[in-house]
Amino acid sequence: MKTGFRMDKDVKKPKTHVSTFRFALNPQTRPLCVGRKEKEYGLDTTKMMVNNKLGVSPTTDARQTQVHALTSPHFKQPLQDCTVFEGSDATFRGVIAGSRPLGVSWLHNGEKVSSKNTSFKNGVAVLDLIRCSRENAGTYTCTAENTYGKQSSSAVLHITGKATKEVPRTQRQQRDEKDKVSTDIREINPRTKVSTSEGPPVEFLDPPEQVEARVGKQARLHCDFRSSSVPVACCWIYNRDKVVVGGQRVSVRSSKTQSSVEISQACADDTGSYTVIVRNRKGSAQHTVSLSVVDRPDPPASPPVVSKLSTQSLVLSWTGPSYDGGTAVLGYIVEVRQEGPDKPGSWTEVSSRCKNTSYHVRSGLKPQGQYLFRVRAYNSAGVSEPSQESDCVKMATAKEKKEEPKSYITVTVDTKNKVKDHYSVHEKLGVGKFGQVFRLCHIETGAVCAGKFYRARTSKEKMAAHKEIELMNFLHHPKLVQCLAAYDTRSEMVMVMEYIAGGELFERIVDDNFEHTEPTSARYMQQILEGMQYVHKQKIVHLDLKPENIVCVDTTGTQIKIIDFGLASKLEDGKPLMVMHGTPEFVAPEVINYEPVSLETDMWSIGVICYILLSGESPFQGDGDAETLALVTAARYEFDQESFEDISDQAKDFISSLLKKDRRCRLSCTEALAHPWMVSFTPLTRRPTKSLRKEKMKHFLAKRKWKKTGKAVLALQRMANLSNRPDSPGSSSEEPVWSQEAEEAIQSLDQQLQSEPCFQQALKDTTLPKGATAQLRCLVNGYPKPKVKWLQNEKPVSQSSRVTVEQREDGLCSLVLSDLKPSDAGVYVCRASNKMGQAMSSAKLKVET
Repeated sequence: MKTGFRMDKDVKKPKTHVSTFRFALNPQTRPLCVGRKEKEYGLDTTKMMVNNKLGVSPTTDARQTQVHALTSPHFKQPLQDCTVFEGSDATFRGVIAGSRPLGVSWLHNGEKVSSKNTSFKNGVAVLDLIRCSRENAGTYTCTAENTYGKQSSSAVLHITGKATKEVPRTQRQQRDEKDKVSTDIREINPRTKVSTSEGPPVEFLDPPEQVEARVGKQARLHCDFRSSSVPVACCWIYNRDKVVVGGQRVSVRSSKTQSSVEISQACADDTGSYTVIVRNRKGSAQHTVSLSVVDRPDPPASPPVVSKLSTQSLVLSWTGPSYDGGTAVLGYIVEVRQEGPDKPGSWTEVSSRCKNTSYHVRSGLKPQGQYLFRVRAYNSAGVSEPSQESDCVKMATAKEKKEEPKSYITVTVDTKNKVKDHYSVHEKLGVGKFGQVFRLCHIETGAVCAGKFYRARTSKEKMAAHKEIELMNFLHHPKLVQCLAAYDTRSEMVMVMEYIAGGELFERIVDDNFEHTEPTSARYMQQILEGMQYVHKQKIVHLDLKPENIVCVDTTGTQIKIIDFGLASKLEDGKPLMVMHGTPEFVAPEVINYEPVSLETDMWSIGVICYILLSGESPFQGDGDAETLALVTAARYEFDQESFEDISDQAKDFISSLLKKDRRCRLSCTEALAHPWMVSFTPLTRRPTKSLRKEKMKHFLAKRKWKKTGKAVLALQRMANLSNRPDSPGSSSEEPVWSQEAEEAIQSLDQQLQSEPCFQQALKDTTLPKGATAQLRCLVNGYPKPKVKWLQNEKPVSQSSRVTVEQREDGLCSLVLSDLKPSDAGVYVCRASNKMGQAMSSAKLKVET
C-alpha cells in the first residue's frame, strides 16, 4: 500500500477497524502515536484526527461526549525509587490517566531507553530491567504525551553489591517490618520490584567443606544460606542414608538463614558426610560437609622386624596402624630397650621424626648388645600406644659379609603341604581384591618373606592365582619382585614372595631427609624401564603400573623393585587381548575404549608415573572417575608452568613421547632408555641440580590414601557405569543416590511448606470517576500456589479489552479495569484456593458519573 500507512497482519476488515492502522502522517499529526487498542476506548481516532485538522465540529453521538472530555495526561501513580542487588531484576511502573491515544517514552540519564524493555497497557507503563549492573544505575524518566499536553515522572535506581548487604528500606517499610509483613509488602509493591527469579532459589554462603572434631568434644556443622523466599524447610542426611534428628547427643537447629547440627561428645561413628537440604517454595539446594572425628591412632599393626643387622646398626620395618584415628598419621616414634643379665633398661626414644614405616638405626647400639624395639604412631590428635615388642636382637660381632646374589627359583606349586608346614604366619601387611598379605618367617632359616593368601573360593579365582604364579616364573630380574614358593590345598592358596622392606617409592621421596631432584627421578625411571624392558621381552604386559607398585628395596639405598603382577597377562600372536580393569589415573585410553592392549599400554602408565614423580601432580586427575576417564580418552593434559618451572624440556619431551593417544606412537622401553633425557643423567654426566619441591607430592599421596588403595583397582565396567553411555565416560551426571528414609525426608520438606491461602494485603475500597482506570490489588500467600478467581457482585469476572487479570509469582494479584463505566461499580471479591483450603478478600468500587 502506498497511502502513507500500513495495515497490521491481524486485520482483515480495515473499514470496520480503522484504529488498527499504524499511521505515518506528516509531523503535525505524529504526536498522536496511535496504537492497536484505541477501539477499546470507544474512539474513532481517524475521524478525530481528520475533524480536528479541518476544524469540523464534533458530531452529537455518544463518541462526541467523550471527545469533549479529552484531557492532558497525568500520573495517578508516579514512578518510585528502586534499590536492587547487582545481578537482580528491577521494574519501574507508572499508572497514567488522560485522553487516548497516549504516547509513552522512557529516558535513562537523558538517553532513550530501548522499546524492547518497555510496555504500555491499560494505562500502566512498565520498564523492565534484567540482571542489573552498575551501568543501569541512575535516573529513569517516563513521559506520557497526547495532543493536549504531556507529563513526566522520574525515579532513581540504586545498585548495591552482590554481598549480603541489606537493601535500604523506607521508613514505612521499617514500620511494616515490625508487623512482620515488610518483606512481602516490598516484594508486591507494583512500582518497585526486587526479583530473584534469575538467581538460585537457595544460595549457600561460604559453606564449610570439611569439619574436624576431637573424640569426646563437640562437633558443629553450620551452613548459612540466602533464600529467595520464605518460609524455608531444612533437613540433614547422614551418609545419604539416615536422617539426622535431635537426641541426647545431637541437636538440629534451622532458621530462614541458617541450619546447623551439633554433636556433643563426638565419637568415631559420627565420622561421615552430612548433607543439608534447604527448600523453599521456588526450589531447593543442598550442600555436603565431611565430618572427621579424630582420635590418636591405633598402635602399629605389627612389631618391628629387623634386617640389615651389623655390629652397630640395623634396619627396622613395621606395618602402620589399622586405624589412623580419622586423620593422617604424621610419623612414628621408635623406642629401644637394652636387655642384659642385670635388670633390663628403660625404654628410650631412638627417633621421634620417622615419617616412614621403616627406620635405619645407625647409632647408640653396641656390638654383641641385646635389644628390644617397639614403635608408636602419632597424628594431630596425639600419640598411640606402643606396638608389640620385637624379638630380642643380638648385634653382630663382626661386619656381615656382603650377600652374594641369590640364584633365581623356578617355583613348582606344592599341593601336598600347607604354608604353615614351612613358615610361621605373623601380622597382616595388606589387603587387596585378591585376598590378604601376611608377613612370614621360614621355620628353619628364619628368613622373612611375604605371603599372598588368595581368596580362591571358585575355580575362576584359582585359575587367576595359578596364572600369576606361572607368570612369575618368567620374571627373574633384579628389578622385579621374586616368587619363592607356592602352595595349593583345598583350604587355601598361597604365593610366597620376597619381603621388601623399603616401602613405596613416593612415600620415600617425601621424607624430609631424602634428596629429590630431576637426576634422581631419572635414575628411578631408568630402573622402572629396565625392569619393564625384561617383562616386555617375555611378551608380558603388567596392566597395573602405578606408584603403589614401585617399592624401595631398603630404607637406605635408591634401588627399586616392581611388584604386584596380579593383573598381568602374556600376549599371544593372533589373539587380541582386551581387559576391563585398571586404575583410572594410570589406565591407558585403549583400556577404557575396550580395544586390544599391547606392551605400549604399560608405556602410557610409565609416562603418568614420570609426570607425577617430577611435578607431584597427576596429569589426568579430574573431580571424579568419570572426568578422569574423559581426560584420559582425549589424552588431554598440560605441563603446568608452576609445577614444571624447574624441569628440563628434555624431561617434558620424554613424558610427551609416552603419553600419546595412538599407542603405536609411544616409545618402547628400549627407545625410552635411549631418550636424550635418560642419557643426559648417566653417572659420567655432572651438572648442577636443584631440589624439587615436595608439597604437591605430599598432597597427591594424601589424596591417594583417602581413596583406599585396596579399592583402587576398579572394573572398567563399573567405571563405565559412571557415564550415561559406556563409550562416553565424561558424561556422568553423578546424581546422588538416597536411601528410602532420606528420600522420604526430602519429600516431606515440600509438605512442611504447604499452607492454605492467606491474604497479607487485602483489597481496598476505591472511588474513581467515570473513564478512569481502576486497579484492585491484593497480596495472597499459600503453597501450593493458590488459584485465583475474581467475582463482581458474586458473578465471575471475565477478561476483555477493558478488563485484565494478573497473578504474579510473588503473590501479587491485580484486576485492572480501564475506561470505567457505571456498570463496573459493585463489590469485587478475590477468591484464592489450593488443596489446603481457600480465602477471600473483598472491596467496593464506586464509579462517579
